[in-house]
Amino acid sequence: MKRIRLKIPATVANLVCGFDILGMAIHDPYDEMELRILDAPDIIIKHEDLFGLPEEPLKNVAGIVLLKIQEHFNLFHGFEVIIRKHIKPGSGLGSSAASAAGAAFGANVLLGNILSADEMIHFAMFGEELASGVRHADNIAPCIYGGITLVKSTHPLDIIPLNTPELFVAAVHPQVEVKTSDSRQILKKNISLKSAVEQWGNIAGLIAGIQNNDFSLIGRSLNDVIIEPVRSILIPKFDEIKMKSIEIGALGGGISGSGPSIFMLAEKKETAEEIALMMKSVYDEAGIESLVYVSKINPSGIEIIEKV
Repeated sequence: MKRIRLKIPATVANLVCGFDILGMAIHDPYDEMELRILDAPDIIIKHEDLFGLPEEPLKNVAGIVLLKIQEHFNLFHGFEVIIRKHIKPGSGLGSSAASAAGAAFGANVLLGNILSADEMIHFAMFGEELASGVRHADNIAPCIYGGITLVKSTHPLDIIPLNTPELFVAAVHPQVEVKTSDSRQILKKNISLKSAVEQWGNIAGLIAGIQNNDFSLIGRSLNDVIIEPVRSILIPKFDEIKMKSIEIGALGGGISGSGPSIFMLAEKKETAEEIALMMKSVYDEAGIESLVYVSKINPSGIEIIEKV
């Protein structure tokens, strides 16, 4: 096999209370990536989009992943990668993770499936480290596994795929900038035991709800007493969006990743579509451009479109 084309999903990290440990793949938006194996040991990155991302391998999240794979296996050939991004960088919808995971996944297929899912995640985490300074896996894991994943540990890497409930996701990306590095810096370094216990209860309840398809429990558990109260101040209209979503019928939701995107879970597609319309309306009235998406949870993750 010499060439492969991939469709790589956006992801929602944290799922409100699961900071750095929970993530979910969605169908829309998504990136497209084409990888070709080269006889020479070069890593060539090309972007067919308008985001102006660096194409030097050491400065590109896909490039650094491929360099790490090349180094680890002492490969004498390289890769050419063409990326068409539809997941806007800085959206909080796993844009960097899509590039990193796509590179690891695509290289693995071209090399004859020599890597396990967790090994692909291990290499893809180098891309996340380049993008945010932290080797986190909460976006990468659902991108590769699909559905919802729990990152039990990153040292050593321990990923647990969870059940995929039949739920719909409404997401809005207001066109404002929230840098992941900034949103991490404002977080409290110490928290009270009371807050920790409440957060642990919410995480445990959310996982139990996901595993048992208990939508009521999922809704009661989508509460963050540690991260969201701090980060939400960076996102205009967050409180209004969340309140109106619940009124419409959302189970709950919150910040997607580090923001500025906001996501909400709903039992019915019609409810998710109504929430998405409301989200767009709120930002239109505030004079803020936004992109909205409605999809089911993506159970399969990265999809192979073509291989030659």
